[in-house]
Amino acid sequence: MSTVIEQPVEARLVAAAPRMPSIPATLRYDRSDPFAVRMTFPAPATLEGVEVCWTFSRELLISGMGEPDGHGDVRVRPYGYDRTVLEFHAPEGTAVVHVRSGELRRFLRATGELVPVGLEHLQLDLDHDLAELMRGTC
Repeated sequence: MSTVIEQPVEARLVAAAPRMPSIPATLRYDRSDPFAVRMTFPAPATLEGVEVCWTFSRELLISGMGEPDGHGDVRVRPYGYDRTVLEFHAPEGTAVVHVRSGELRRFLRATGELVPVGLEHLQLDLDHDLAELMRGTC
């Protein structure tokens, strides 16, 4: 069984123009980092012209689909029947995207099959991580 789940999603960038352009994005979940979800936007879809990757908790994505959640750089909230809004706050500005909730649910279902919610801690190898931190400190 793979330890990584990647799923392309269609995001709609909320802008001042009446039509919201569609931009590709990829959701990624890795069993070796069981609390995190990554959402990557390709270079052509960003203001800087470089690929941008946001990392946030799987718990935030799950919670934000039901009710507004998030107080930092990433905020998530439901929008209408089948959309979820993700806000990405950076010093350069804020990007607001809509994603179909069904796509997010499918992604979260796959992550839950790989690592059940509430059992993420079982994927961590704290002894190995501590040894890596301590390597070369003596």
